[in-house]
Amino acid sequence: MIYDGLLLVGLWMIAATIVVIPLGSEVNASNPVFQLYLLVVAWAYFAISWRGGQTLGMKAWHIRIQGTQQPISWLTSLVRFVVAIASLGTLGLGFAWSLIHPQRKTWHDLASGTQLVVTKAEKRKPKQTKVKN
Repeated sequence: MIYDGLLLVGLWMIAATIVVIPLGSEVNASNPVFQLYLLVVAWAYFAISWRGGQTLGMKAWHIRIQGTQQPISWLTSLVRFVVAIASLGTLGLGFAWSLIHPQRKTWHDLASGTQLVVTKAEKRKPKQTKVKN
């Protein structure tokens, strides 16, 4: 989550710049429309990544998202995103749920019909060196 969080902050900075430069001081960070815009940017990042199976943070940890259909639908990604926010909003209770669930599923996994699976890291072949006689 930290990896994707850092990337998301960068995306938000770019998205905010796209709006702030043309509108200038008329943009207020507490404006609900602006906040909704940033929320949509966050969902778009996750939805596009999840449809491909992994966010950049998930790739680093060799985790992949699977659903009943591949790629997961836009609606499935929206459900997963909204419930994940609720999971965080309850001080992480939705994530902690995976510790007691028999299949290790979080609230957003259960709500969206998805699950995370660990992928095997690609094994790198050792570099062969030539031996001189």
